[in-house]
Amino acid sequence: MGNRIKKFKKIRIHREGTNTLLYSGILLIAVAGLLWYVFETKIPFWSFVVIFGIVYGIVTNFYQCPIRYINVDDTSKLVVAPADGKIVVIEEVQENEYFHDKRIMVSIFMSLFNVHANWFPVDGKVKFVRHRNGNFHKAWLPKASEENERADTMITTPDGVDILCRQIAGAAARRIVTYAKDGEDCFIDEHLGFIKLGSRVDVFLPVDSEILVKMGQKTTGDQTILAKLK
Repeated sequence: MGNRIKKFKKIRIHREGTNTLLYSGILLIAVAGLLWYVFETKIPFWSFVVIFGIVYGIVTNFYQCPIRYINVDDTSKLVVAPADGKIVVIEEVQENEYFHDKRIMVSIFMSLFNVHANWFPVDGKVKFVRHRNGNFHKAWLPKASEENERADTMITTPDGVDILCRQIAGAAARRIVTYAKDGEDCFIDEHLGFIKLGSRVDVFLPVDSEILVKMGQKTTGDQTILAKLK
């Protein structure tokens, strides 16, 4: 029992979801109470409780804010996964907006069932943060990286390597939150931001990076090592 209590204490709700869960919970309780007292048969009540109880559980999982620390002594060369999800892209691309050269893009798709907190992928200093308005294509499509609503965070590592982390809105996502600020020091284990509903995060790396993940692999934010920098 003691271990279970400790486990539950580690589960906390992200601040982006506090009001949503509170108000929706109050509404669900009110509707359930109404169904209980209005109808003689309890079928509507139990149907409502089961269906919306499952939905509420999924939303609660979505807004989890797990406490994580990577168990590695030297993180100076590491690039860790900025999000929970699945690797959907590993390819060499021509990045013409910031780098104007070739980069390796690693993309993580987050479904509705993933935690949507985002972490910094590397240690360093935030060079800049830029938000771009755009479309809301399905996040796993190739054109989503260029055309969708997004927030770009450029981080310079202690060795002077620039790493771009791109938060991308999906077909259902309508809000990207970025906590990173220009000129601030940033570290692995710290939150970069949060994306509401299904979405994606791209990481642009130097072409000589050693990629340590494969297509279709599941990732855990701040735990899975994506690559090592030269």
